[in-house]
Amino acid sequence: MQKFDTKTFQGLILTLQDYWARQGCTIVQPLDMEVGAGTSHPMTCLRALGPEPMAAAYVQPSRRP
Repeated sequence: MQKFDTKTFQGLILTLQDYWARQGCTIVQPLDMEVGAGTSHPMTCLRALGPEPMAAAYVQPSRRP
């Protein structure tokens, strides 16, 4: 297990990504386009259609008017 400086934003994200990767999740890079709810992200939406279980973790930017 790697140790990251969680006092920084980058270190906090790296810590969370490391944790979820160790739980078996696929770490997905953020998508910079309007996707509505997080369930509309192509990685989760398209993979959820298949019969196999899937687990993904990603930081999703939020755009607010």
